[in-house]
Amino acid sequence: MDKDLESAPVKSISRAAKLLRILSEMGTNGGALSDIAQRSGFGKATVHRILAALNDEGFAYQDLTTRRYHLGAGLSLLARRAAVGEITSLAKPVLMRLAEQTEDTVYIQVREGYRCVCLGREQGSFPIKTLSLSVGQSRPLGVGSGGLAILANLPSAEIETLIDANRRWLSEYPSFDAEHLPRLIRQTQAQGYAFVDGLMIPGINAVAVPIRGADGRPIASLGVTAIAERIHGDRALWIAGLLGEEARRLSAILLNPNSQNT
Repeated sequence: MDKDLESAPVKSISRAAKLLRILSEMGTNGGALSDIAQRSGFGKATVHRILAALNDEGFAYQDLTTRRYHLGAGLSLLARRAAVGEITSLAKPVLMRLAEQTEDTVYIQVREGYRCVCLGREQGSFPIKTLSLSVGQSRPLGVGSGGLAILANLPSAEIETLIDANRRWLSEYPSFDAEHLPRLIRQTQAQGYAFVDGLMIPGINAVAVPIRGADGRPIASLGVTAIAERIHGDRALWIAGLLGEEARRLSAILLNPNSQNT
């Protein structure tokens, strides 16, 4: 065996990974120090030391009332960032395909807490470009067709919480402020897609649909923007259909990465 693999730092990493797997198996109830030590085969002192280090990094925490250990939010953050990176890499051919089909500008946005961020943009061949959003630009969740598609597909209580938390930021977008957003959300829920007709920029319309994660919750959105004459009536429905197909395909690939090779 490579001597480097027997070094203390490598052993510590291996042991930490084993403890994290054990915590994940213990579920929401977490685990007592003695139970974790028994399952791992490590001594209590070793387990306590590693869990303390994981706690410092946000990967585990101890409930001060029950004294039981749980997985920390840091792992969820890493997982979300990994999912974002995966979505970004998978989205490029999707954006190119949609831009070719619609000849208009296509966007993908991802939810980050109380906001949505543009991860990618692809321009179509139509001579009038509608570059209403730059890659890396963020907006309050619910603003614009992409943010609206995400927000409208969250549970009602979460929607209310987000609108209230973003109330001041939303006021910077009068057509999407806390007073107007509930109506747009109801409209989006009824249609099955978000449609914004000149609310962000006069004369510019947009359509978007959510991309769902493994739990069915919206994690991102696909959208198309163009001059109003190009997104209305039957053509808006056609674009929404194209977006829906690609969003479902992306969701399926995220659930089963091997499916893109079959």
